[in-house]
Amino acid sequence: MPGGTRAVVADDSHFMRSVISDILEEGGIEVATEAKNGREAVEAVIAHEPDVVTMDVEMPEMNGIEATEKIMAEHPTPVLMLSAHTDENADVTFEALDKGAVDFFRKPGGEVSMEMSRLKDQLVDIVKSVAEVDVGNQARSASPQTDEQTSRGGDESRSYVGDPTLVIGSSTGGPKMVEQVMAELPVAADFRVLIVQHMPEGFTGRFAERIDARSDYDVREATGGARLAGGEALVAAGDRHMEIKNYRNGRLRVKLTQDPPENSVRPAVDVTMRTAADVVDDPLVGVILTGMGGDGADGIVRLKDAGARTIAQDEATSAVYGMPKRAAETGCVDSVLPIDEIASGILDTITTEVTS
Repeated sequence: MPGGTRAVVADDSHFMRSVISDILEEGGIEVATEAKNGREAVEAVIAHEPDVVTMDVEMPEMNGIEATEKIMAEHPTPVLMLSAHTDENADVTFEALDKGAVDFFRKPGGEVSMEMSRLKDQLVDIVKSVAEVDVGNQARSASPQTDEQTSRGGDESRSYVGDPTLVIGSSTGGPKMVEQVMAELPVAADFRVLIVQHMPEGFTGRFAERIDARSDYDVREATGGARLAGGEALVAAGDRHMEIKNYRNGRLRVKLTQDPPENSVRPAVDVTMRTAADVVDDPLVGVILTGMGGDGADGIVRLKDAGARTIAQDEATSAVYGMPKRAAETGCVDSVLPIDEIASGILDTITTEVTS
C-alpha cells in the first residue's frame, strides 16, 4: 500500500482516542484524523480517504452502526469495530458486521492503558489486515442467497455417507462466511460440525445463536464435556481451545482448555483439527475460510494425513487471504473454492450415487 496504512480513529472518549492513535502510530500506521462521534467519522472518511477506520460502537449523535452503514453507502472503506465486553455490545457489534464492518476488536476493561498496551501488537496487526480488505468485493462475494440458490432442506438426488464430521476454521471476515456456509448446509447431511472462529470471550455465545437462527443445525457454544451428535454444531468458546476428547456411539465429546495460545490465538483451529484427526475414524472434512495468519495450516496437514477431505476458500472471496493461502500452500487442500460453492463442495465429499 503506497505511503503505508492511514487510519481514522473514531471514539467518543478523548482518552481512548489518544491511546488507540498512539498505538497505531507506534505500529507504523498513520492516523489521518480522529472523530468523536459517528457523524464526524463519516465526514473524516470522505475528507481524508483513509485505508481503514477504527470505530467505537456506542457514540453520541450517530453510533458506530449508523456510521458504518453510511460509510459503506457513500465511501466504502474497511471498518474495524472496537467493542466493549458486554452482551449488549456483542449484539450491536454483530449488527455492525451485518452493515459491512470487516471485523471487531474487543476493547480492554479495567486498567485500560495497561491492558491496551498488552494488546497493542494484536491491534496493529488486525488494523493492517482489515485495511487490505476490498470491501466492494466483499459486498459482492457475500451477497444474500436466494431460495433457489439455498437448499437447506437437502437435495433428493443426493445420498450421503453416514456419520460425517466437519471442522470449520476462520478468522478476520469469518463470521458472515461461517453463517453463510452453515445456512446452505442441509441438515439431511447429518454432519457433526465444529466451528473455530477467532473471537474473544463474551462474543462466541452470541455468534452461536446467530448461526443457530440462520441454519437448520442445532448450534450452541461449546462447554466442557459437551457431546455432539449428527445435525448439531459447536462453536469454540472464546479464550478456550476446543479439543475432541473421544468419539463413541456416534457422538463426539469435547474438552475445553486454557493451554497456551497456538499461532498466537486461543481458540486455535489447529488444536481442534489435530484432535479430530486423532480421534475421528468416520468421514472427516476440514474447511479453512478467510482469516489472517497461518492457523489451520498444520491442522489441514494432520486431517489430510488421517484421510480427511479438505477445502479452502479462494482469494477472490476471502476478506483476508492469509489462513486459506497458508493451508493451500501445504499441498494438502483438495479444493479451493469461492464462498458460494463451499457448502456444495462440502456435500460433494460425502455424496454417494443415487440409482433409480
